[in-house]
Amino acid sequence: MDRLDPQTTPQQETPDPLIHGGGGAIAGGTPSGEFDPWRYRDDAGVTGADLVGYKVEATDGGIGKIDSASHEVNASHLVVDTGPWIFGKKVMLPAGVVNHVDHDDRKVYVDRTKEQIKDAPEFDDTGREDPAYRDKLGGYYGGTYGTTGWTVPPGRAL
Repeated sequence: MDRLDPQTTPQQETPDPLIHGGGGAIAGGTPSGEFDPWRYRDDAGVTGADLVGYKVEATDGGIGKIDSASHEVNASHLVVDTGPWIFGKKVMLPAGVVNHVDHDDRKVYVDRTKEQIKDAPEFDDTGREDPAYRDKLGGYYGGTYGTTGWTVPPGRAL
């Protein structure tokens, strides 16, 4: 077996964890690797918790209360009743946008702005199980991270 000579082997820089999917190096970062919209982050504090009734906080303010929460493998999500914020509509948030949970205050923090949530594909309760809707919604939220991984959410500074 040949040994690699460090003098001739190209050195790879370690990517900046704040830019390249750094596993949550800053609150709001994506989990390590690719963004998976349908899986809660390991460090979000969701495991086994009943989140129904918790308030949901976007990066720029509250959006409503959790009406239902799913912990299905590869299909986890929250359905949030927005109350008067979006005229009483509900929104479906893929589990991957959950940044962390504060069980003492009964709040779930997501790493999206109110505007990003409002602009998401409209929720229809029948679409919860529709693969086309789920693909569209997962693509929308995954696309907000871009192709290079995590970016600083609006309103946050490095």
